[in-house]
Amino acid sequence: MTFVTQTPVRFAHVDGAGIVFYPRYFEMLNAALEDFFAEVVGMSFHKMHFDCRLGVPTVTLEADFVAPGRLGELLDIAVAVTRCGGSSAGLEFTVTCAGEPRLTVRSVIVCMDLETAKSVPWPAEIRAHLTPASAMAAGAGGA
Repeated sequence: MTFVTQTPVRFAHVDGAGIVFYPRYFEMLNAALEDFFAEVVGMSFHKMHFDCRLGVPTVTLEADFVAPGRLGELLDIAVAVTRCGGSSAGLEFTVTCAGEPRLTVRSVIVCMDLETAKSVPWPAEIRAHLTPASAMAAGAGGA
């Protein structure tokens, strides 16, 4: 079981050929991560950033573009936690349309103190949802 959210490919996402301009995929993935934190972890980016003064910047990103996404498609974006370290977490995003692959991304995010801009250990209430088994089981929006 994996957390899944959906997003339509909008006009703002595509280039002159009508296919997703690759940087727009990364914006979609960030939105999916924001949904994952709100729905699975139970902490919105607003609360994390403004109340807890924590961020989760991406420090590693590797993408495989399998097929172009096209204007009007409805994309499923699956988010899975692959590992959780002391202050980092490995993620895998799988983007599909009607079951057909579009993009696979592996990334690493880090828990960062926004005041010092340095990594810090995951707070217990976040870490509890980032272990691969608990994150998958908690995927209420998942399939």
